[in-house]
Amino acid sequence: MTDRFEQLVSKLKERPSVDQLIPAPDLVAKLKKSEETGMPLRIKLGIDPSAPHLTLGHSIPLKKMRQFQDLGHTGVLVVGDFTRRIGDPSGRSSTRALMTQEDIERNMSTYVEQAFKILDPERTEIRYNSEWLGKLTFADVISLTAKYTVARMLERDDFAKRFGGNLPISILEFLYPLAQAYDSVA
Repeated sequence: MTDRFEQLVSKLKERPSVDQLIPAPDLVAKLKKSEETGMPLRIKLGIDPSAPHLTLGHSIPLKKMRQFQDLGHTGVLVVGDFTRRIGDPSGRSSTRALMTQEDIERNMSTYVEQAFKILDPERTEIRYNSEWLGKLTFADVISLTAKYTVARMLERDDFAKRFGGNLPISILEFLYPLAQAYDSVA
């Protein structure tokens, strides 16, 4: 194994947040297999274009993605142009305002430009979740929503607080975590 590989594995093991995404031993196994087979991993990061500029909070996962790119892996930046139509309800005490498609597109262009100040453009694939979410029919959405319950959605802290406080939660907002989950398998 290369020194860079061992350094990355060491850094990953130091950070408990990695285990929230994938257990460190599983990630190490994937990295070893990748190195042995010569098949790069595809490291995904999803961002919703909610504002015209990336924030400091975006820089941390972008830098982590760059570390993987420097080891020869492919970074996949999933721009949530479709999910932004809903708006991420996480941590919100009220429903997000809907954005126009023009605002979403303007934000997307600045996001990608700014992300490339950290990421290697040659090792980055840009995907828009409208590529797969935009193709879903209403029948597909019904099928997807049939797998989940309102009770399950209310287990989310943000929804539970709003429900407990008798604050509105739109059906549209319930679709956000489903769309996000679909992003992971599409």
